[in-house]
Amino acid sequence: MFNWFRRPPSPLVANYRRDTPRRIDRKRLWTDINFIALDAETTGFLPGQDRLLSIGLVPVREGNIDVAGRRTWLVQQADAPSNEAVKIHGIAPAESSAGMPESQVLAELLEVLTGNVIVGHHIGFDVIMINEALAQHHQTKLRNPLLDTAALAGRQIDAFHKTGYVNQRPPSLEEVCSYANLPIMGRHTASGDAFTTAQFFLWLCSRFQIRHHRKLLAGDLFR
Repeated sequence: MFNWFRRPPSPLVANYRRDTPRRIDRKRLWTDINFIALDAETTGFLPGQDRLLSIGLVPVREGNIDVAGRRTWLVQQADAPSNEAVKIHGIAPAESSAGMPESQVLAELLEVLTGNVIVGHHIGFDVIMINEALAQHHQTKLRNPLLDTAALAGRQIDAFHKTGYVNQRPPSLEEVCSYANLPIMGRHTASGDAFTTAQFFLWLCSRFQIRHHRKLLAGDLFR
């Protein structure tokens, strides 16, 4: 039944929905796809209770990191708690209270994400937290195709394959970077983790092409 009281989406949201397909042609070369490595820092790990503190992203274009396109937002949370999470991400309540309003951060984020594939390490949690905030401020949610580098590592690297062990967990960003001999940039900062994730993603793509003696396709990433 048609909801007569539902507000039409804003031009920003309408453009995002129109220009962001949910699926990628499986035959496309990976270098023809625009990726965004994304990470979010939060007040804790409980969806519905905790909130966004910062978001960082790094574009990957034509198989290379677009350093000039890096973005970071500090999200304003006037009553951010001073809890154990502060020891991890280092964002004190006073710093958070001086951040950019959450609605504005999300509006800018949607513009950048439009038409891109999102890449992240354990990206599911970040998306849940961002979607909660988007629903509150912009009555929408992310529709971008998602790639989780932890899941990709589990498929492509023998050391991280699923074993059937009931308590097995996905590999951490530290573990995969140690395996790949990659530096970790600014761990537990949104900008640093996004950049590190982008580096590991490129490493995985290169490794696939070397091992399989052919170019990587979208279908190799999305299974």
